[in-house]
Amino acid sequence: MRHALIFAAGLGERMRPLTHHTPKPLLTVHGKPLIAWHLEKLAAIDVRYVVINTSHLAEQFPEVLGDGSRWGLRIRYAYEGPTPLETGGGMLNALPLLGPEPFIVINGDVWTDADFATLPSDPKGRAHLLMVDNPPHHANGDFALDEQGALHDEGGRRLTYSGIGVYRRELLNDWHAVTGQGDGPSHTPPRFKLAPLLRTAMQRGEVSGSHHRGLWTDVGSPERLAALNAAN
Repeated sequence: MRHALIFAAGLGERMRPLTHHTPKPLLTVHGKPLIAWHLEKLAAIDVRYVVINTSHLAEQFPEVLGDGSRWGLRIRYAYEGPTPLETGGGMLNALPLLGPEPFIVINGDVWTDADFATLPSDPKGRAHLLMVDNPPHHANGDFALDEQGALHDEGGRRLTYSGIGVYRRELLNDWHAVTGQGDGPSHTPPRFKLAPLLRTAMQRGEVSGSHHRGLWTDVGSPERLAALNAAN
């Protein structure tokens, strides 16, 4: 895989007041921006092109990260406008900047020690999701992972989606029908979530997963950020 997409367009409402002046992915974790941890991991597995979706305080990303050359990457920014497009709309907006092959997708507000080299470069279906144990704030999880490595929306022991996965652009083929937006978008660019598309693909057996049992944090509040920085 040579391409990756990092979602960094969120408003960071739960992280306020820290995000009044700094986008959440640029908040510092152990001395460097949260998003920089992802960029280092991507460079280590020979990803070369990274698209970063932006909205809230978008101008700060190129100011801090530049063109990516310090990591041996080429960063391109996909501005979503003043209102974020959600995960599905954000991915659709970024597709022209991504290659035809599967690409890694990372939520810009998570931290993990997961090795991205373990992600499949050629997933069998339309997506492969990295799953983690359910954190206290999300005790019911998201999807169930069976012994064959397939993900299901119902049944089984549910795990939490880490916000890290490998996607094929074909996942978005039916977005109009799945999201109920008819033959054309109700917004330009359109706004919609990825979850309904993933659930539809799961019903067709087209989403696989793997279980990361190491460290992972959804950096969703000032308290979680402080705890992450306090950890060794």
